[in-house]
Amino acid sequence: MVENRLARELENRESAQRKQIWAPPTTLPTPADKEGWTHRWIRTSMMGQADPTNVSAKFREGWEPVKSEDHPELMMHSDPNSRFKGNVEVGGLLLCRAPAELMQQREAYYANHARSQMDAVDNSFMKTSDARMPLFNEKRSTTTFGSGTK
Repeated sequence: MVENRLARELENRESAQRKQIWAPPTTLPTPADKEGWTHRWIRTSMMGQADPTNVSAKFREGWEPVKSEDHPELMMHSDPNSRFKGNVEVGGLLLCRAPAELMQQREAYYANHARSQMDAVDNSFMKTSDARMPLFNEKRSTTTFGSGTK
């Protein structure tokens, strides 16, 4: 019995691969991850006007500009007229990095801050509760999926 098989040379990964689907390009390039660092794009200008207040605030927060030598793959996207020479700036946004541990502490700080604000709102709300007609403070939501027809 003879089998109808393709020659081994005709079997390759490219012929079995799905066609790539087009997607719009991202506005900002994504830097390669470095162990122990968090990357973020910081606004340096808006509508053609420099924004030194925002840059200064972010630097005080712990962000530092990324040198172009650290990410040479991003230099093809960088602005040649940048005010931050030797750094990666694209369209008024400067690539910065901060230690991941510091950013986890920052995230925990703001989560705690938001939680304390919610507690204050809840306490204020429940303060007006009366035993004869109690207020309900349920903190859950539900999502239901219908069939779409009745």
